[in-house]
Amino acid sequence: MSTTSPAVPSTTTPAPDPAAVPAPRRPGGVRVLLRTWAWGWLAAAQLVGDLLLAGPYLVIAGLLVGGVSSIAALGVGIPLTALALLMAFGVGSFERLRVQAFTGVVIEPPPGPAGPQTWWRRYLLDGRPWRATAHLTVIALWGLLVGTLTLVLLCVSLAFAALPLYSAALPDGSIALPWGARLAPHLGLFAAGVFGLVVLPLVARGAVGVDVHLAQSLLGRSRREQVQVLAERVETLQVSRAGTVDSVELERRRIERDLHDGPQQRLVAIAMDLGMAKEKLDSDPAGARELVEKAHVSAKEAITEMRQVARGIHPPILTDRGLDAALSALAARSPVPVTVRVEPGPRPGPTIEAIAYFCVSELLTNVAKHSRARTASVDVTRHGPTLVVRVTDDGVGGVDAARGTGLVGLRQRVAAVDGTIDVSSPDGGPTVVSVFLPEPRSTS
Repeated sequence: MSTTSPAVPSTTTPAPDPAAVPAPRRPGGVRVLLRTWAWGWLAAAQLVGDLLLAGPYLVIAGLLVGGVSSIAALGVGIPLTALALLMAFGVGSFERLRVQAFTGVVIEPPPGPAGPQTWWRRYLLDGRPWRATAHLTVIALWGLLVGTLTLVLLCVSLAFAALPLYSAALPDGSIALPWGARLAPHLGLFAAGVFGLVVLPLVARGAVGVDVHLAQSLLGRSRREQVQVLAERVETLQVSRAGTVDSVELERRRIERDLHDGPQQRLVAIAMDLGMAKEKLDSDPAGARELVEKAHVSAKEAITEMRQVARGIHPPILTDRGLDAALSALAARSPVPVTVRVEPGPRPGPTIEAIAYFCVSELLTNVAKHSRARTASVDVTRHGPTLVVRVTDDGVGGVDAARGTGLVGLRQRVAAVDGTIDVSSPDGGPTVVSVFLPEPRSTS
């Protein structure tokens, strides 16, 4: 007898209609406009600053013109010109900081001349002071124009917007204008003042682009200098990439050698002992038991050696508890007494942490093998975004980084993250090796 089961309603969820799916919310235009308006006041302050600094800047420009004009009088013209260029160079550094503070635009300074320079070449033939002089001259003239307009519009807008607060105290109930006329207060003036306060920061935000463009053109790096810096950067990356590949290959060979010379040989011996114990199990139980006990001891030693090899790659304690605990464990195994001090702070990234641990491990190994030191110390601090690892020992010193002391491999590994190593090791000691590891900037 057949039975028919009742129909079960389908639980399949229909595909959503793309038109019905709400689009992701974007920042509102009003919020962006308010943020732009708020930052616009800094732009207005930058333009007013151009006006206030126009006088001193024109004095420096006039001093340079006077020095160049009297260059024939060697006793006066050249020192005067050098002084003006030196002042202009300092003003250029100040202007880069001012633009960054009021607009948020970072302007990289142009590179200096290659090689040592005499004082007269440094102050008279270097293009950077001359470009800084051109900048302060143009920005002074620009500041006289736009800074005056900004300051006048700001004062007038504030006066009109605050008119309801003091209109009753006005003499004769009217506003005296500079050219002698008088203006009766009314609602239109108040509206004009409020409109000016609303629009002025937005206009200043656009006008300050001239300041940024002038600073980038005259105080920043030229297109040729930017290309040169990028080319040097690419060359550095190529060298560091090749060094990183070589370092990783050497590390792989070391691991293979450690595994072959240690755990692999013990595992072979364990297999042989267990094979002989199997053959003697019936005829010589006592001998078989002895071989099994020997294999058991060898297995424990192989496990210990495997842990040591793994610890040299990336110890679990580094992942679980961080650099402080990992370095303390590393110092506890060192034959030389080691003091570890790790500055409290945010935990570095996994790559930086692993490189710092590897560097300390190699440096403490060198201390134990070559330095004849009685004590050593490891200090981990932070200088801004850079992690600084410093290993110090009281040994005999005389470390030469170019002669197989193990620092070449460390330099290659550190260079992969744009880090550097500084070695101070005079004869007789002490030896101080400082490793600088910059943290990468977050792109979020």
